Amino acid sequence: MQQSPTIGRIIDLPKMLDRRGNLTVAEQLKDIPFNVSRVYWVYDVPGGESRGGHAHRHCREFIVAVSGSFTVTLTDGKQRHTYLLNHPYQGLLVDTDIWRTLEDFSSGAVCLVLAEDPFLEEDYIRDYSDYLHYMETKGK
Repeated sequence: MQQSPTIGRIIDLPKMLDRRGNLTVAEQLKDIPFNVSRVYWVYDVPGGESRGGHAHRHCREFIVAVSGSFTVTLTDGKQRHTYLLNHPYQGLLVDTDIWRTLEDFSSGAVCLVLAEDPFLEEDYIRDYSDYLHYMETKGK
């Protein structure tokens, strides 16, 4: 999988190995480069369905496959990168102004998202053509 700091970045989190079960920790401003204001998770995604399909103007997110696997496709309107998330000790940092789509959820997959901001509908761009127009005008 390709990585670009402008499109997304996989971050390895600390993994403490223990015969009783492993432990991973994520601390804001240490492992995750922002204060976490909201946490949510997506699960029981039916086969063939996708999630995401939006961009944020301000909110950065850190996406983790805490169980199972799924792919995340990121684009800035010019470059496109697809990441397979399948390790609970890794997460994908998604910056602002990046369109994301989550697909190919395995059975039992759980997607955990740590978000920089509380929910604010005005922060979302939910239509891809609106997103492309936003990115065009922002670059001028």
